[in-house]
Amino acid sequence: MEKIFGKPLITQEEILHRVRELGLQITQDYMGKNLILIGILKGAFAFTADLSRSIGIPAGIDFLMTTTRESPGGESTKIISDPTLNLTGTDVLLVEDIVDSGVTARMLLEKLAAHRPKSVRFCALLDKTGGRTVDIRPDYAGFSIPNKFVIGYGLDYKNKYRTLPFIAVLDDRTKA
Repeated sequence: MEKIFGKPLITQEEILHRVRELGLQITQDYMGKNLILIGILKGAFAFTADLSRSIGIPAGIDFLMTTTRESPGGESTKIISDPTLNLTGTDVLLVEDIVDSGVTARMLLEKLAAHRPKSVRFCALLDKTGGRTVDIRPDYAGFSIPNKFVIGYGLDYKNKYRTLPFIAVLDDRTKA
């Protein structure tokens, strides 16, 4: 894989170590609370699974699926599935793969707040502040990354490369 992508931006070992650290922090912060993780499909599937196994308290897990389309005014994101669990009165933790512009994260947090949870917080594996157009920061962030297009560990390019165990920068050679 290194021949195709060059050196990984974030290795598998670094990811797993950081996910364990996030799990410990979330465990401490949500001890005695009714935690529900809401993973965003498809990109956050691997992160949600690993994070949930790193959290040392019982937690519910649900997923939302979104779709993003290019439009003349930029990207538009639409939720194509709602949570199946009742979120009223629970402590919700939105689990995202990456925060770029912040537009999608803001929209998802507002949609989840409409379910009347006790709290809604936000965890992202990758925080790409260079593309931020909305003033939003994850409550829990795995890694800050440069303003580059990345793939692996759930993140894709044209629905490929999600299964890479590391994060790599997509370059022109890999787009073919």
